[in-house]
Amino acid sequence: MAVTCCSVCAIQQLVSPYSAELSNGMQMAFLFALFTSAFCREAAKECRRRKKEYIKCLESRVAVLEVQNKKLIEELETLKDICSSKTD
Repeated sequence: MAVTCCSVCAIQQLVSPYSAELSNGMQMAFLFALFTSAFCREAAKECRRRKKEYIKCLESRVAVLEVQNKKLIEELETLKDICSSKTD
């Protein structure tokens, strides 16, 4: 997640009402916690998106392989029939 001026300003606006009550270190810890949780949310969201994309790709591959398997089974049966008719 890229840190933009707007996101920093938004976080500072969240902290400013409490700035008189919080020490500088506590303000930094609060800002860090907010930033970290936002970053983790974005990372989790991206992870879920990639997982869905991967599952769709796997489902597509399964469909292709099922069709290919069906064709190979049909070809095998045809060859078995040809082979058995030649031996008769």
